[in-house]
Amino acid sequence: MSANPLIKKSNNALGEDGFLQVQSVSKKFGSDTVVSDLNLSIRRQEFFALLGSSGCGKSTLLRIMAGLETPTQGRILLDGQDITDVPAHERPVNMMFQSYALFPHMNVTANIAYGLKREGRAKSEITERVAEVLDLVQMHSHARHMPAQLSGGQQQRVALARSLVKQPKLLLLDEPMSALDKQIRQKTQFELGSILYKVGVTCVMVTHDQEEAMTMADRLAVMSEGRIVQIGSPEQVYETPSTQFAAEFIGSTNVFAGVLSDRRGQVVCADFEAPLDLGEMEQSAKIGQALRVSVRPERIRMQLAAPDIKAPPVNAALGTVAQIGYMGSYTLFYVTLVSGRTLVVNVPREVMMGFERAPDYDDTVLVQWSSRSMVRLA
Repeated sequence: MSANPLIKKSNNALGEDGFLQVQSVSKKFGSDTVVSDLNLSIRRQEFFALLGSSGCGKSTLLRIMAGLETPTQGRILLDGQDITDVPAHERPVNMMFQSYALFPHMNVTANIAYGLKREGRAKSEITERVAEVLDLVQMHSHARHMPAQLSGGQQQRVALARSLVKQPKLLLLDEPMSALDKQIRQKTQFELGSILYKVGVTCVMVTHDQEEAMTMADRLAVMSEGRIVQIGSPEQVYETPSTQFAAEFIGSTNVFAGVLSDRRGQVVCADFEAPLDLGEMEQSAKIGQALRVSVRPERIRMQLAAPDIKAPPVNAALGTVAQIGYMGSYTLFYVTLVSGRTLVVNVPREVMMGFERAPDYDDTVLVQWSSRSMVRLA
């Protein structure tokens, strides 16, 4: 198994489907439905992310998996066993909380060994297993340190070691990076991902950070209002979002609404003089049907408009540069179209360097994209 978190496992490299099954699970608190008739199947050794904004139900679903909440309806199956009614402390599941929840009066070794001691394991077994996970998380040199003596990243590794030392079938991570400074978050994502790939444990992570989910997960589920909006690999969800919510939550996008005008894929849209040309992207739609399409900002090309341009071609528009943001590897442009609509465009640094004169505030520009860059939304 690869230790590189950037190399996602293929379906063939993962274990059997249905290792963890969430079957028609709902959860209500009073009259509020937090999780609504949700179904989910996760493969053995898969790193799966639940992604969504605050209040979408992702943390409640994680707590149901952990046994910290009881579903109002539905079942949870793990490795073929129904664990819905199994108490949290009897499940082969460990949960790492966003606060890490380390005991401040215990050193690193004692924190990691705590769960094994509670189980009554032999001293020799505890010593051996604690040493193994200390090596795994590279914290042997800090074995006698107290939590207050550790950095945030080191505390996270201790919390991870404490979760892994019990050799759970399922590891649950609740916002594992939220307590870390932004500067070290990316590095820690790679370290954590590498450790979990080495161990091969099935893992479910809850996060609201899209970059975190896309960096670490084999697959992810976008959640909204207690339901799953879309499931797929990070690439699938980003490149072919199924709904406007998914398209806007994962990255940034431009969404256009229009009506299919003929069988050649022409869509009349109020924001553009010429129809949008979907080509053969959508053959199932009927003439006169309302459609919405998504175009990512990095898929749009932009240049200064020629003085003599009379009308833009298909999949293009004239606009005025309203805002500019330098982002290092690319420059972010907000372009106001003639219709009043604002378009977001990302221009890579290499392209900016190739301009004879870079577009500036109030410049008239031509923006355009290919039919292949558009994705129809549900």
